[in-house]
Order: sequence, then structure tokens, then C-alpha cells
Amino acid sequence: MCDYSLHAVASRPAKVGDRLITTMFDDALTTGFASADEPNVAVCLRPGTELSFEGEIERRHHFTQLFPRFGFGKLGAAVARFRKINEHKPNVHHDAVELANGKIVLVTQLRIGQRATVLQLPATEQEQRREASTAGEAQERDSAGHAAATLFEAMDAGAREPIEGRWKKLLSTPS
Repeated sequence: MCDYSLHAVASRPAKVGDRLITTMFDDALTTGFASADEPNVAVCLRPGTELSFEGEIERRHHFTQLFPRFGFGKLGAAVARFRKINEHKPNVHHDAVELANGKIVLVTQLRIGQRATVLQLPATEQEQRREASTAGEAQERDSAGHAAATLFEAMDAGAREPIEGRWKKLLSTPS
């Protein structure tokens, strides 16, 4: 959830609507997302969390302060999705944001002081299973409804047929 470099910092999971700010944490000497209301508490994001920044997302760049009009460090987007990268490397930073154009930027490279809002959290595995189960139940109900309708149609049509013919028709009808 939070990068390995933030393990020494107080943290909490993100919630939809959280107002975040990119900050440098004193105890960890690294950059991450903090709550705008609690600047010393790291807000941990799950991969897939969608963020909306107040302005264009910027990465730190050496020339930004010298030549602010040239737009050094500006990334051309205000919305990003949080993700993990390089997870097979244990001692490097993993927290990153991915822009719509596919560009990926480490959170540690973002300009400090940018504000963002959590738009949407990713579905957990449990929520995904529950949604799949609900969809499966709805499909079963539709199938049962179709079978019942077929039965009633066969009963109406079969009132003029012998009982053996009605059973054969019912058994051969696909559900």
C-alpha cells in the first residue's frame, strides 16, 4: 500500500474524496501523499486508485524555478491512476502514477505541494466476487424465468396433446 520508504511514517488507507497533497515526510526523507488536513500522516493508495489533481501534474525539474514560463516538468494531464512498478526489485521505490497517455512517474519525482482528490478506489477482490455472484444470480433468475415461460407455453399448447407428447416437448426445449 505505502512504499517501503514510508514504513517509519504514520499512515492510513485512502478514502474516496480524500484531499491529498504531495509532501516530503521529515521522518523518512521521501515524497508521498499526505492528507491535506494531516500533513504528517501518509495516505496509502491501492493500485488502481484514481486521482484528480487541482492543476496540471508536474514532476520535479531542475529548471522549473529558473524558467517557470517554459513549463519544465509539466506532464500535460490532471488525472492519473496510482500503480506499483518494479515490484520485483525490493529496495527501490514502487509507488507511481500513470497518466492517460501511458506516461508513468514515480511519486517521489512529483513536485511537492501539488493537491489531488481521490476520485475512485479500485474494487477489492471480495467486491469483485460479490458483483460476479450477483450477476450470476441474475442470469440464473433469467434462465429460470425463461424455463417457466416455456413450461406455461407448452402447457397451453399441450392442452390439446396427449400427456406423453407434452413431456417430450418440455424435455426437448432448451433453457
